[in-house]
Amino acid sequence: MNQEALNKEVLTSEKQASLTPEQILQNLKDGNERFINNNLTPRDYQAQVQATTGGQYPEAVVISCIDSRVPVEQVFDKGVGDIFVARVAGNFVNEDILGSTEYGTAVAGSKVIVVMGHKSCGAVKAAIEDVQMGNITAMLSKIKPAVEMTADYDGEQSTDNDDYVTEVVKNNVIHTIGQMRKNSSTIAEQEKNGDVVIVGAFYDLETGKVSFLD
Repeated sequence: MNQEALNKEVLTSEKQASLTPEQILQNLKDGNERFINNNLTPRDYQAQVQATTGGQYPEAVVISCIDSRVPVEQVFDKGVGDIFVARVAGNFVNEDILGSTEYGTAVAGSKVIVVMGHKSCGAVKAAIEDVQMGNITAMLSKIKPAVEMTADYDGEQSTDNDDYVTEVVKNNVIHTIGQMRKNSSTIAEQEKNGDVVIVGAFYDLETGKVSFLD
């Protein structure tokens, strides 16, 4: 491909400041649409690496599962310096991820936080099945509340039921956002002031589509 046709642009302090949370959210939705249509932006990554050497001004923080089938930057068609990504199995928050997210917003200026679960999440399935295994057991305790939130599900409550698992995944996203507001006064204050918008999302492994939760 012609090098001249590759996108070399990166987010600057001025560009970041000019964007509203609503515009950023729309950017993410548009990027996902391009991903679904196999129409990712051709980028000059080396040029972007050089352009971001002196600083970074990402527009959003995405908290995602570690699942290898959810390539976050590609899912939203983002390049170097565009978004912060925190990944942990089951996309929950703890002190470390909250601190990282506070840095991304309060210090580095990101205006949108996306908590993204995904279809057939192995960590969620393990929490449903009450897996006991090394440090995984302690990790799953962060996801168990979502299983409890789904106790009234009308249907088979097992990992064999994809719809049930999806419901737990979505409840886990909702629970994670609640924990973020409860345990980070910094983020809660930013949201209250309208400086930051927090949204939940669900990634479909079969289509690559991201649905934003109400």
